[in-house]
Amino acid sequence: MEDRGFFLTLHAMCRQLAAMPNELYLVRLIHHRTRRAFPGERLWTAAELGGAATVRFLRARNCEGCDIYIQPFADDRNPGYVLVDLDGARPATLAAMRAHGHDPCVVLQTSPGHLQAWIRLSTSPLEPAVATAAGKLLAAAYGGDPASTDWRHLGRLAGFTNQKPARRTRAGYAPWVKVVSTRTGLAPQAEALLRSACAWAQRPPAPVFPGNSTTDHSASATIAASVAAEIYGACMERWRIRQRFPQPDWSIVDYRVARYLLRQGWTPAQVQEILRLASPLFPRCHSNPNDYLRRTVVRAAFPFPRPPVCAGHALASIRPGAPASICSNSTGGRYPSAECSRFWL
Repeated sequence: MEDRGFFLTLHAMCRQLAAMPNELYLVRLIHHRTRRAFPGERLWTAAELGGAATVRFLRARNCEGCDIYIQPFADDRNPGYVLVDLDGARPATLAAMRAHGHDPCVVLQTSPGHLQAWIRLSTSPLEPAVATAAGKLLAAAYGGDPASTDWRHLGRLAGFTNQKPARRTRAGYAPWVKVVSTRTGLAPQAEALLRSACAWAQRPPAPVFPGNSTTDHSASATIAASVAAEIYGACMERWRIRQRFPQPDWSIVDYRVARYLLRQGWTPAQVQEILRLASPLFPRCHSNPNDYLRRTVVRAAFPFPRPPVCAGHALASIRPGAPASICSNSTGGRYPSAECSRFWL
């Protein structure tokens, strides 16, 4: 007669596999100490993975120190599932994903405070570049690990322990990989997200500077409104803008968001589109919104030097006759004011 742990593992595996159906799955066992894959890697059907002999084999290797990873398999293409690795996820992250139509089909707790979310975007295989771009968009929007966005990135299989030494409990035990939630079907905004991913994949982000007039930025500027809103909102929440500034100067916030996104590898055209779609009440009072966006991205790409520590030096650096408080991009000023300096990264 099987022990209780066997049935708990089997139940967790079946919940995960039922919520992310696929013809074949790639299972990989990696020893936590040597980081070497267990020999004999193979493909499995859901029925084969749920067999008693297979479950016992995987549990035995897990007890020996192997982490158990899985990925839906579609040969040289992505099967329609994208993984978002949410290390240190905020409690509201999953709610935000659902609110914006990026509902995960499977959410796993790989250890306390660490989540993995599988999001189904298509019932047919996706091109690798499109799946990778979708993973990058989701990671940027929800604070996921940008290093885990590859189109064939492996996730953990529920019902086994996380053997990473850094994830051990205070008592020294390896935490269980638990199923947090499951749902079947595509994410509601999967189509819009894939449109953004296709635009990204057609022209990958490159170190292009907005002052280069010979570069056509329009081809890579398509971003879904829901994705743009979540990316901008995630930046605001990360920097606690609403809590720190009851009446923010949105031009300064736009500048800071633009600078952050450019550092993450977004093209200037994509950054402008995100600001256009997600900046609060845009275009606000700007008489020429397109020029405002262009100037914001230019300043983010070529920032001014940090203000001097000494206030006297700051005053000495301003041209004679110039106002003492030339502030944000919305006024067309050339020098950041004291308020602006609080936002510099």
